Amino acid sequence: MQDNLLKIKGLRTYFFTRKGIVKAVDGVDIEAKRGKFTALVGESGCGKSVTGLSIMGLIPSSIGKIVDGEIIFEDKDLTKLSYKEMADLRGRDISMIFQEPMTSLNPVLTIGRQVGEPLRIHSSLSSEEIQERVLSILEMVGIPEPRSRLKSYPHQLSGGMRQRVMIAMAMICQPKLLIADEPTTALDVTIQAQILDLMLNLMKKINTSIILITHDLGVVAEVCDDVNVMYAGNIVEKGDVFSIFDKPSHPYTWGLLRSIPRVKNRSRVKRLYTIKGMVPSLLDPPLGCRFADRCDRASDICRKKEPPFNSIEEGHLVKCWLFA
Repeated sequence: MQDNLLKIKGLRTYFFTRKGIVKAVDGVDIEAKRGKFTALVGESGCGKSVTGLSIMGLIPSSIGKIVDGEIIFEDKDLTKLSYKEMADLRGRDISMIFQEPMTSLNPVLTIGRQVGEPLRIHSSLSSEEIQERVLSILEMVGIPEPRSRLKSYPHQLSGGMRQRVMIAMAMICQPKLLIADEPTTALDVTIQAQILDLMLNLMKKINTSIILITHDLGVVAEVCDDVNVMYAGNIVEKGDVFSIFDKPSHPYTWGLLRSIPRVKNRSRVKRLYTIKGMVPSLLDPPLGCRFADRCDRASDICRKKEPPFNSIEEGHLVKCWLFA
């Protein structure tokens, strides 16, 4: 059986607003195996990024918190660690590539300073050794003339270049777990492939586990080993990539896969498929299956009672009354 580096059990992360409690992540179970690529997919607003921030311990305490559940990383429950203990792990053993580089990078610090910061905090390397490591990682992520970029500021770089800097910062300490939140969104297709290859090489070289947060199912099919499908704060289906793509079982998973554009015959291009309806408000989520109001196969029980996970085959689970 594959060794799990990370195991999330019953995670609930809520935000407290004037309008009420937003149940952004509501009872999520996820496993990330050592040396494997794990995908977390779903529509925008379903709780993917909040799950990643929960693992990192970066939920703003002024508006939200983890109210229940466990995040087990190498036999440690991250939800029980002190601020200092979590700070020691963050950047060294667990890193995250954030989705918006312009708001994540410090506008008044140089690129060289920011990329080297994790090494200054977590290693005893000299300034010269840190600079060489920074140059090496900038070259690895495709920054041209990296030495000349050391003294550049974020506003002097393009969006794609800033994203590559974020990736370099996350990877410079060779973390055991890398959470990548839409890491290739701002990059062209060629650089996307280079970045994915870079993360795959890191995974193989030091046995890093990678959690890829994305809505790009094409990327998931190409690089991921396991897939978790998330909808409205819940995981609705999970399994290895072949099971999910070959035998999608939850109506939501089936809808996501059907929404992928395909052009088999250019003279007979059909209208793109879309999932009807809207994602329910997480201020007041439905009692039963949260996808019921958008599902063509929903019955009365779907709207009254939350379905349990049911096994389709070994390692392939679906949260749907159709398989109970």
